[in-house]
Amino acid sequence: MNVKLRVITAGVLFFTGQAVLAQKKTNDSTKEVKIEEVVVLGYSKTSTKAKSTTSSVTVGSETLENRPNISVLNSIQGTAPGIVVNSASGSPGSGKFNILIRGMSSLNGSTDPLYVVDGVITSGSQFRNLNSYDIETFSILKDAQATAIYGNRAANGVVVITTKGGRFNSGLRVSYDALTSFSTFPKTDYNMSSGRQMLQVQKNLKSGFGNTKTQDEIDNWAIDTDWNKQFTKVGVSQQHNLAITGGGENINNYLSLGYLDSEGTIKSTDFKRFTLRNNLNGKSKDGRLTFGSIIGLGYSKRNQLDDETNTGIAGNVLQNPLFGGVLSPTYVAPSPYANGQELFNAIGQSSAANRAYILQDNINGGIKNRFTELSISANANVNYKLTDWLSVGNRTGIEYKEYERIFARSPQGYLAISVATGQGAKYGGFEQFTTTQDLTFNNITNITFNKTFGDHTISAAAYMDYIKAHVMTNQQVQNGLNPLQWSFGAGTGYIPFNPDTPNIYRPTVSASKITAGTLAYFGTVDYDYKDKYGISGVVRRDGSYRFLPTNRWETFWSAAVRWNIDKEDFMENSGFRLLKIRASIGTTGNQNLGISANNQNPLALLPNNFLDLYSGVSGYQNLLGYNFVNLSNPYLKWEQVKQSNIGLDYNYKGIVEGSIDYYQKRTTRMFNDLQRSAITGTYSFRGNDGILDNKGIEGLIRYNAIKTENTKLSVFVNASYNSNKIVSMSNEDLSDDIVNAIGGPASQYQLYQYLGVNSANGNMLFLDKNGNSTETPTSADRVLTGKSPYAKFTGGFGFNFQHKGWFLDTLFSFQQGGYIYDNLYSWVMNPNYAANNINVSSNLLNAWTPQNTGSDVPALRAANAGLDGSSDRFLYKSDFIRLKNISLGYSFTKEQLGQLPVRGIKVFVQAENLYTWSDWKGFDPEPITNYSLNVYPNPRTVSVGVNVDF
Repeated sequence: MNVKLRVITAGVLFFTGQAVLAQKKTNDSTKEVKIEEVVVLGYSKTSTKAKSTTSSVTVGSETLENRPNISVLNSIQGTAPGIVVNSASGSPGSGKFNILIRGMSSLNGSTDPLYVVDGVITSGSQFRNLNSYDIETFSILKDAQATAIYGNRAANGVVVITTKGGRFNSGLRVSYDALTSFSTFPKTDYNMSSGRQMLQVQKNLKSGFGNTKTQDEIDNWAIDTDWNKQFTKVGVSQQHNLAITGGGENINNYLSLGYLDSEGTIKSTDFKRFTLRNNLNGKSKDGRLTFGSIIGLGYSKRNQLDDETNTGIAGNVLQNPLFGGVLSPTYVAPSPYANGQELFNAIGQSSAANRAYILQDNINGGIKNRFTELSISANANVNYKLTDWLSVGNRTGIEYKEYERIFARSPQGYLAISVATGQGAKYGGFEQFTTTQDLTFNNITNITFNKTFGDHTISAAAYMDYIKAHVMTNQQVQNGLNPLQWSFGAGTGYIPFNPDTPNIYRPTVSASKITAGTLAYFGTVDYDYKDKYGISGVVRRDGSYRFLPTNRWETFWSAAVRWNIDKEDFMENSGFRLLKIRASIGTTGNQNLGISANNQNPLALLPNNFLDLYSGVSGYQNLLGYNFVNLSNPYLKWEQVKQSNIGLDYNYKGIVEGSIDYYQKRTTRMFNDLQRSAITGTYSFRGNDGILDNKGIEGLIRYNAIKTENTKLSVFVNASYNSNKIVSMSNEDLSDDIVNAIGGPASQYQLYQYLGVNSANGNMLFLDKNGNSTETPTSADRVLTGKSPYAKFTGGFGFNFQHKGWFLDTLFSFQQGGYIYDNLYSWVMNPNYAANNINVSSNLLNAWTPQNTGSDVPALRAANAGLDGSSDRFLYKSDFIRLKNISLGYSFTKEQLGQLPVRGIKVFVQAENLYTWSDWKGFDPEPITNYSLNVYPNPRTVSVGVNVDF
């Protein structure tokens, strides 16, 4: 099912089933063999694969459709070399993604690529409101020649998304797609204890509930609760999409409606979305004027866990339900209490022995966390050919997003009642409303020259790109809710403020407003000689509001060349349809000083680092005072990335095709905290310091093994290697377990080595800085490991098979070379947690004893317990190979359907994340994270679907 968008010289391109056909001026449709793949570039530019000088890759709609993923980013993993896509959360509608194109280009600035949808730069980075069925192509621009055209914000690569449109001279077509999915929560490999095993661990430890029981009572203990069933469920999801397309001689239109309803695998989480899109394109009768308008609407609502955006409860076993299925004591029956009030009446504030019950109350309504998102994306474009070789154009777009979060601790929830009781308040709970309005305006004007002089073709263009963003946020919090009147989000049941008790029912409000903007002027030029040789270049001048006028403007550039060897006379009978060498060098910039949170417009982050800022505070005797919020740095400049690339594209007889690239990237003037004397109370401020290098090689190959009328089989693999190194930095800080050390990779683990168990006494053994074993390591014994969370090898492989109407497609993704510290595993291997009624691994039953001196598990009461926290004992590889997607189905033809009023029907079953091969013991090795905390794992999903074309 691997259909690529291709350009055919015979006429207008269109798709029928899986065949690519060319429509000629007559009404016949004939198969065309001589076809060229389209390369989608920046600012609505396109090129053919043969003439492109860029390193880029395009993923077509056939890869993105019929997938159960809410965000299109989930569907990209493993499909293209050079781009690493890791979903950091399996919560429906989550915006937590780690996207890296050719490694990380910044230590403290944003590493997200620039996203462009239908030619307009977007503030989005999660695309939960973009229907993947509406996407025609998803293009990744990687080298300097591909990205320098976007100069500003393009240092981390560019993703260009093009949505579907209609076709001229086509009849009315209606298609309907439906997908029903079932998702399950993955399991850990921690070998968790059953009820009897946990009691036995406690008895062996001589602490905890099990220590109060006789051996006979433990051996006959009947309760063995599977807490996963209490916190998780089978998530049922459904998608419905309706598309209507059609076009006449001078106008065409694409209209789609989409609905999605997805349940999370953890109770109380879900996502619902409605989308509408209308893409209209037209032209004048003489073809000189072309125009279009695009409108995309999306509305979504999701309920998610508080931990998704609240890192403060990452390790909180009373508030984070992600731990409930693993850490809850299995010898305890599920909570019998209907609500938090009943639970509090029974246990009071004895939370330590009843954590599982409190977590159950949280997900059963004690804590509510709802997000809604309204998004409007609209743009209009027009282009007029003044002559056959000169044209002018404009594209103007807006993107408006309104986010609302309603968070509440229910007045009938245990946590609210417990806090209120501690404060001496009659009413507990609070409700918080946070609303963000985000409007981004983008205007692009261009003039383009394109002319052929014999064997020479020159194309040149000049552009002006203007972006303005307005972001407003307001928040209000009401403390004190009456359970008889309160309804979530309705504004009812609020307890009025009482000046006699000013710290109990006091409401709070806050607001912020940010205006941001950028302006750029740039030019592009492309030269071709006889389709054999090509030269391309870009020069761009960018200005950003983030910097003082002296540093506001920066110039970025690129230059590239290509040689189409297959066009040479000596290659005439070689069988190569494409054999091209290309090379490029250039610079891009980064103005995003920090890493924006989920839903946050990166343009609005840290807007005033070049200004001294003050804030009003309550001072002596409650008098108004002021303090520094930000100490200015007037010398702050852009981060700059310089990249060089050499690549080879090939296609041999249509049997073997692919590409290979080698690149080097150097980031200079990195955004970093500059250390200064604390005499003013300010220890550091943001500035430019340091150099970071990325080097890598990437390639893809597809082997079309069978290509007959009835049967097709192609096998593909893509892989990337990336290594990053910190070259220089004046403020190297080696005081922590995770450091950015000169000469090593970013976020490097600095730990001492764990050697195992001392067979003489059961204590843990470690390696000190002098190479000797010790039971009492100190922070000075830590060494740089060279290991980081960032995998060095990533990629994907699979095959596409068709036989008559049957099809079978597979996609595997993989990564190798990354490490994660498994906190959760360290907890369940900690005997002290068992003493505190937290479930542990049954591996502790094999702990060292005088009778079991050969064990690899330390003694339950090891004298140096806890000293392994800064060791590599729980540092594990995050390597995996994952069957990311497999799809099996059958396509019925019009002839098979007989008199049915449809053109075709396709039915299929497919699975996502079906199986993962990994030594990782936790839920999911995919997220890029230093520690395995706060991870909502990606689910295993099985779907059945149908596509109907009318």
